Amino acid sequence: MLFDLLLVGYIACAGFVAAGVLGSLYQLITKEPPRFNFAGESILAFLTGVFMCLFAGPFIIMRNAIRGRRIENRPLGWLVASSTIAGMWSMCSGLLVMNVALVVAGFH
Repeated sequence: MLFDLLLVGYIACAGFVAAGVLGSLYQLITKEPPRFNFAGESILAFLTGVFMCLFAGPFIIMRNAIRGRRIENRPLGWLVASSTIAGMWSMCSGLLVMNVALVVAGFH
């Protein structure tokens, strides 16, 4: 049971790290932070926005939650709820990241 919990925690961390790397890369390229925005001039811009939101979602949620707590003085429950959502999302995307890593490494 403890091994399973540690494995889930590791997978969630892998998903959050992937979200952070992708979000930071987006910010480095575009000079603006990633946000939940699907507006685009073309279908390629729209699909890029969907891809960004799909994989960088936990990073965006946590950045907004921390800023909301600091700047807007939102209640602590808001931060806890945002952290829970981001953690579950990270676990799901981390599962995909780990499966891709295992396939690339030849273990699957």
